[in-house]
Amino acid sequence: MLRALLLALLTALPARACETALLLAIDVSGSIDAADYRLQADGLATALTDPAVTEALVTGQVALAVLQRSGAGQQELTLPWQRMLDESAVTAFAARAAAMPRAFRGSDTAVGEAITAALAQFAAVPDCRRQVIDISGDGQENAGFTDARARAAAVVQGTMINAIAIEDPGPAFPITTYYRNRILTPGGFVVTARGLGDYAETLRLKLLRELAKPIG
Repeated sequence: MLRALLLALLTALPARACETALLLAIDVSGSIDAADYRLQADGLATALTDPAVTEALVTGQVALAVLQRSGAGQQELTLPWQRMLDESAVTAFAARAAAMPRAFRGSDTAVGEAITAALAQFAAVPDCRRQVIDISGDGQENAGFTDARARAAAVVQGTMINAIAIEDPGPAFPITTYYRNRILTPGGFVVTARGLGDYAETLRLKLLRELAKPIG
């Protein structure tokens, strides 16, 4: 009797609130070959299962989703929203990310359309306090040409856009500059990966910056 009463009380407790809905928009345009795609998918899984990232995801009861993006009319929610209720949920999501098939091949880069498609997904997670789009890629917009309009829509919706710029080795930072000047919303930030081999570690640090609570 006492055990049944305790169980009833525990199940009646409200679930912890979702701190952040985080949508990862990854580049599968023509500049990303099969090996590059595998580095992205595996890098995403590796970053999510880092112990510090996993802890931050579970502590914030974060809702995660993955959208693959390419040219005009080529955006697909590959992994729908899943809430990170515990470590096993993170592990399962990471495994799905590593195994997800590529949605598009050999097309242009429509960054604005990717943002617009991402913004529409947040209606499914209205209980999350923050909405964040993580857009990653190695190219500037060359199709659709709606990036300015999409960024303005994100500001109106209250959605933050952060970015990972995948740059070639060398002194220039054209993609980083493009994201900073054309894509980030106020308060957003861009980090730079020097090639896709650097993607997993860059994403890990970026997730920690986004999700870990400040100390002090």
